[in-house]
Amino acid sequence: MIGSHPNESPEYRKLRAELLAAEVALRDQRERVAELRRSLPQDTVVPDQTLSRVRDGRVEAVKLSELFEDPARPLVLMHFMYGKAQERPCPMCTAWADGYDGIQQHLRQRVNFAVLVAGDVAAFEAYGRARGWRSLDLVSAGDSDLKRSLGFEDASGAQHPGVSVFVRRSDGVLVHTYSACAWLGEAGFRGMDLLSPLWHYLDLTPEGRADFMPSKSY
Repeated sequence: MIGSHPNESPEYRKLRAELLAAEVALRDQRERVAELRRSLPQDTVVPDQTLSRVRDGRVEAVKLSELFEDPARPLVLMHFMYGKAQERPCPMCTAWADGYDGIQQHLRQRVNFAVLVAGDVAAFEAYGRARGWRSLDLVSAGDSDLKRSLGFEDASGAQHPGVSVFVRRSDGVLVHTYSACAWLGEAGFRGMDLLSPLWHYLDLTPEGRADFMPSKSY
């Protein structure tokens, strides 16, 4: 049980106890959802598509399978809204990627990780450097149908934010295990809340997140 403050009113203490019960129930529901996610069958085979990235200042082709620096670990691809109909990097995706960069040393103990766009990878790499991203693997699928096949790009070239997870079997076959879009139902950008601490901090405050939209500069 959380501690109490001597100046709390009886009404505050009553409602805080109810809130704590709801927080415990939410934790339990998150655990159930995670278990369901882990239990999805790993039978969706995907082709080893050719992507592009920057290495030593030059754009090079890279296969999806080559993003598995450690083949025994899953690959997490973050779909960043940039490229084709999305002519400029998305501010929301930028804020999320700022966070990904900060935890790369931890993530790489368990997963392979890359940020996937549909635009000019050299321009995007320069954008990342300007923001101070130090360790993100930035990749473009602009010349492939990978994002389209996963549902993160429509026929007009419009981009959608989200996450996809893959595994590489011992025989080298690539399997798509899970995808989720930031657009979840009618609630707007709520489908990836668990992947960004920004919203959780704002939700702790009396005002909540309201209509806050991150900016690329302040």
